[in-house]
Amino acid sequence: MSIQESGLKVPADAAAGKGYIGSYLEALSLVERLHRLLLDVIKDEFERVGILEINAVQALLLFNIGDNEVTAGELKSRGYYQGSNVSYNLKKLVEMGYMHHQRCEIDRRSVRVRLTENGRMIRDTVSDLFERHADGLQSGDVLSVDGIDTITGTLKRVERYWADQIRYIY
Repeated sequence: MSIQESGLKVPADAAAGKGYIGSYLEALSLVERLHRLLLDVIKDEFERVGILEINAVQALLLFNIGDNEVTAGELKSRGYYQGSNVSYNLKKLVEMGYMHHQRCEIDRRSVRVRLTENGRMIRDTVSDLFERHADGLQSGDVLSVDGIDTITGTLKRVERYWADQIRYIY
């Protein structure tokens, strides 16, 4: 999408060359595209190995939970998932036998979840995929350790800036 297609009011000097706003919008678009592409890569891997009953978002949810026991609220507060989306996917994963759920002893409204053996197999499939990709990126000279560290540091600074913007609203 071009700057003009985004509907954003852009100063004339930024529209003429790319300028900072143009570069920023390009970076935002890339982050969004990379997330969608990651989900497609996971979906493709699951189709390749014959796992068809869960979707890529659910598989990524299982990967991110890992060996932890968490609540839906904890997943949302960590910034992994949106509210109704995480609740729906957790419910489906429990129904399909990929997660155990148990009401918290202290707060009966809260439910804690953890992976079942089947859930750990899905987590391991995603983990193996990510390991293969990391090896391929490094051995193929696509991205060095320093390069990935630079990207990660930059994205963390943007995350902090955005989080601060949200805090200032309230």
